Amino acid sequence: MASATASISSHPAALRDVKAAARIGAVRQQVAVVPSAAAARGQRARAVRPLRAAEPGRQPVSASAASAAPVAPVADEVAAPVAAVDYEALAHELEGASPLEIMDRALAMFGSEIAIAFSGAEDVALIEYAKLTGRPFRVFSLDTGRLNPETYQFFDKVEKHYGIRIEYMFPDAGEVQELVRTKGLFSFYEDGHQECCRVRKVRPLRRALKGLRAWITGQRKDQSPGTRASIPIVQVDPSFEGLDGGAGSLIKWNPVANVDGKDIWTFLRTMDVPVNTLHAQGYVSIGCEPCTRPVLPGQHEREGRWWWEDAKAKECGLHKGNIEKDGQAAAPKSANGNGSAGAPDIFESPAVVSLTRTGIENLLRLENRAEPWLVVLYAPWCPFCQAMEASYVELAEKLAGSGVKVAKFRADGEQKPFAQAELQLQSFPTVLLFPSRTARPIKYPSEKRDVDSLLAFVNSLR
Repeated sequence: MASATASISSHPAALRDVKAAARIGAVRQQVAVVPSAAAARGQRARAVRPLRAAEPGRQPVSASAASAAPVAPVADEVAAPVAAVDYEALAHELEGASPLEIMDRALAMFGSEIAIAFSGAEDVALIEYAKLTGRPFRVFSLDTGRLNPETYQFFDKVEKHYGIRIEYMFPDAGEVQELVRTKGLFSFYEDGHQECCRVRKVRPLRRALKGLRAWITGQRKDQSPGTRASIPIVQVDPSFEGLDGGAGSLIKWNPVANVDGKDIWTFLRTMDVPVNTLHAQGYVSIGCEPCTRPVLPGQHEREGRWWWEDAKAKECGLHKGNIEKDGQAAAPKSANGNGSAGAPDIFESPAVVSLTRTGIENLLRLENRAEPWLVVLYAPWCPFCQAMEASYVELAEKLAGSGVKVAKFRADGEQKPFAQAELQLQSFPTVLLFPSRTARPIKYPSEKRDVDSLLAFVNSLR
């Protein structure tokens, strides 16, 4: 679980949101002050219109669930027509605003035609922010049929805590059946997660969004390398259509885009918000059970998702607008096209040798090396590589003078095809040991990147 032990007073974002909540609540006393239990129940009833009135809770994936209508707007809560808005300018205006202030603006602009997308992880903070505004709000979630039991229990706890009904969307039963019968239950381990996510997540999301004019996500810039570093506070959704159909018919809000994960956790603890019990087991980013695992010390939070794939592909399709059509991240590119504009180099230490393409090719050709070499294949923009920088440099300093050379090779951009073909690169970072008397390098098989684990690997093969 992400650690955040500092008090709220040390986190301006969290403290500012509590103060903003008080200010917003003071402006709308008629909403914040509930005169009776009956009025409270009425407010909760208006807050969320169930996706299917006849369905009181989650149901197994079925044909009837698959044919459900899109999320329907609540007639008596529809906001007044919104005049043409320059959302790029609005995003710039809100760049310094707190998540609570952003949430309040979003709910005020779209009324019941906007909903929070809830994944069952730390994005429960969005629901807390919505509650603090005092405005009615709606929440929907995608039940893929393959979530952890703890996530389903968490959904129930959130509904009871906030007095709401989450609007669940389910995949098409026929599509799921065809996928599983044709390719098996775990095809994503062999040919990538995109097909399964398209059936179980993307298409149900598309149906949900067709009933809305705007949606609210928990995306943060610090969550994923290459795909989320440039997300704005608010934008015209580049991938999905809303109620009116066509390009530009759906607005996407990202209230916590500029918030660090540790500050989200400080806010959750301060406000005593219920959280998914998987977080206590080391899970940070939580998705479907087969594709999610705990992260280890030194790993970035997104490494717990689709760990067998490239770091830059870690999107399920719900936020595919973050990725350009050519597969590169929707972030500024440097001249060599590796998406690392402005990214400073890492593993900078006198104890770490920087190898060129020629240097590592020579190392690869040698069959009788005078001494073993430990080499990390890296990309400076990759948070997974950045997370292991300190431990790798410390390891290099420990091994100085021991007869083991420690080096790095930048393997992104135009060097990536070579690294994939010749150096066993699958994702960043990849650590290789070139033994002194063996031609083929040995790939470090573990995800543990602390000094002791890396040192044990070297000592067992040197």
